[in-house]
Amino acid sequence: MEELRVERITEPDDIETLTDWMFGWWGMRDGYTREAVKESMLHSLNRDRLPMTFGLFQNGTLIGSYQFTNSDLFVRPDITPWLANVYLDPAYRGRGWGRLLLSTVKENARTYLSAPALYLFTKHEGLYEKFGWRFETEIDTHLEPRLQRLYRLPLD
Repeated sequence: MEELRVERITEPDDIETLTDWMFGWWGMRDGYTREAVKESMLHSLNRDRLPMTFGLFQNGTLIGSYQFTNSDLFVRPDITPWLANVYLDPAYRGRGWGRLLLSTVKENARTYLSAPALYLFTKHEGLYEKFGWRFETEIDTHLEPRLQRLYRLPLD
């Protein structure tokens, strides 16, 4: 029987997988070395402070992740905390497992964060709304693509 579960990651057992995902996604594009991305991932495995990392596991194998972090968008340092690095291994996409991963965000945010809301920015439209996120505004991220969507998830 297939077991799927989302849990907080606090040990570096899956650090190579996390590093490969993030380096391939944004690390190379933003000019970071693989070693720098690995350091960032290692320092996101906290138990009692941000950043925190959560993983989607299939029969013990990490297949997806997301993070809660203090900062994610350079042009908006006034907003915190953030949902960042939402990722599902491409081999597991199209099975509804990304929805399973995202369905745990609000409960985990309420459990581990003492904040009235959580924020994210994305180019995706129509996905996060399904999980209670509210579109706030379009924002010039100064990234690619420059114009993205800012969302807020009320936690109260």
